[in-house]
Amino acid sequence: MNKSRPARPAIKGILFDKDGTLFDYTATWMPLNHRAALMAARGNQERAHELMELGGWQSQTNTIRSGSLLAAHTNYEIATAWSDALEDWTTDELYQAITHIFNTYGLQSATPVTDLPELLSRLAGLGYTLGVATSDNEASTRAMLDRFHVETRFDFIAGYDSGYGVKPGPGMVHAFCKQCDLDVSEVIVVGDNYHDMEMGDKAGVAFSVGVLSGNSTRADLSAHTDYILEDVTGLAEFLNNLSG
Repeated sequence: MNKSRPARPAIKGILFDKDGTLFDYTATWMPLNHRAALMAARGNQERAHELMELGGWQSQTNTIRSGSLLAAHTNYEIATAWSDALEDWTTDELYQAITHIFNTYGLQSATPVTDLPELLSRLAGLGYTLGVATSDNEASTRAMLDRFHVETRFDFIAGYDSGYGVKPGPGMVHAFCKQCDLDVSEVIVVGDNYHDMEMGDKAGVAFSVGVLSGNSTRADLSAHTDYILEDVTGLAEFLNNLSG
């Protein structure tokens, strides 16, 4: 007689990535990336394109390569790479300048993938505890969420500067669990980059869900998760079917 598999713990918490997951990456971030690169290049368009390419820019499609510097890393990591390629910026100076552009103009270009208040209300109504873990900074993240009236829908919000480490480390997941009194086995991570999937794996979450609203293809994500959705609009139905 075959032994039955142990039951999967009920999912109680959902930890979302922000950009590419809750917000459309291309619409939100391509204007910011180009503006930041041109600023760093001090108006030299050719040099700005070189910085963009260093960041993972694919010029023919005006998209960013999955897992690349601009796709999945922090402002400071971007500033470090760009300042190494330039002669007239220190990393700290460039970090401050890049952060200023992202914080100042990010609210203008922010484009949700769906009606976020409706989506999050539905998930909360189903009993899920909701959080955000992003490679953006916390202040910018809160401002962007507040613009669309959803900051208070989350029980946990963390950026790279919140003190829990950066992706793909597990710190933000563990902080979410601690703050919201969840076991890590009761949590899933939802994101558009393999860094999100890796963060979930390192933390020991129940599983991770990849979405195609960012800069990763199905092939990019399929090596890191068995669960891939077009975008977060199908998440509630997916979880309901999975538990059924």
